[in-house]
Amino acid sequence: MTEDLLHEIRGETLWITFNRPAARNAFTFAMYEQVAALCSGVPTDGSVKAVVMSGAGGKAFAAGTDMSQFRGFATAEDALAYEAEIARVLSAVETCPLPTIAAIHGACTGGGASIAVACDLRIASASLKFGFPIARTLGNCLAAENLARLSELLGAGRVRELIFTARLMGAEEAQATGLIGEVLPDEAALMARAEALAATLGHMAPLTLRATKEAMRRNRAAVSVDDADLITMCYMSEDFRHGMEAFLAKERPTWRGR
Repeated sequence: MTEDLLHEIRGETLWITFNRPAARNAFTFAMYEQVAALCSGVPTDGSVKAVVMSGAGGKAFAAGTDMSQFRGFATAEDALAYEAEIARVLSAVETCPLPTIAAIHGACTGGGASIAVACDLRIASASLKFGFPIARTLGNCLAAENLARLSELLGAGRVRELIFTARLMGAEEAQATGLIGEVLPDEAALMARAEALAATLGHMAPLTLRATKEAMRRNRAAVSVDDADLITMCYMSEDFRHGMEAFLAKERPTWRGR
């Protein structure tokens, strides 16, 4: 494990902290891999009963993937392999045998938002800003499985509207949609509530929780979608390359649709 992602067991809870505050906790590929490993490898002997994820630095849960890592993409296989890896990481979070809580303070966008959605429960502070502003910033796309997971929570219409307009959803709206279960006034209250909620889950029948989350996952997974052509279209486009460099240079991209 690197210092970009911290983890510790406190009491009966595994705490995972995304720790790149200077980059608003944007994920490196190694961080994604570490999240998957931690979720897949949690002990199931009763010594740990819940997992809480949060972001360090007081400004963001996680602001997606570190875009500089996309500069090495040269072929369609690079894009497809990336989305397959993201799908594997999100599946590891979703199939974690313990209940997972995303404690969200501040920005929760892109890959960070996908991680939060893959968790079982989400609570947030009043500063929450949630969304996928990729139509404004980068010009890539979400895989079909990721969109299905989002649509299950928010409804297809709201997911389409969020992505098409690139707007960020605030805490009040997120709670009204059911995305967020509770809104706390600040980060301190959020983390205290996350600790209390993890303790509550620790008193529940673990097999009931595990069976429920797996049955709900299977309901959605019953529909298989081939989206390789869509991923290739976006990631191999001139727009994606231009959008990435414009974002890194803090400039506004000019989209050309090719």
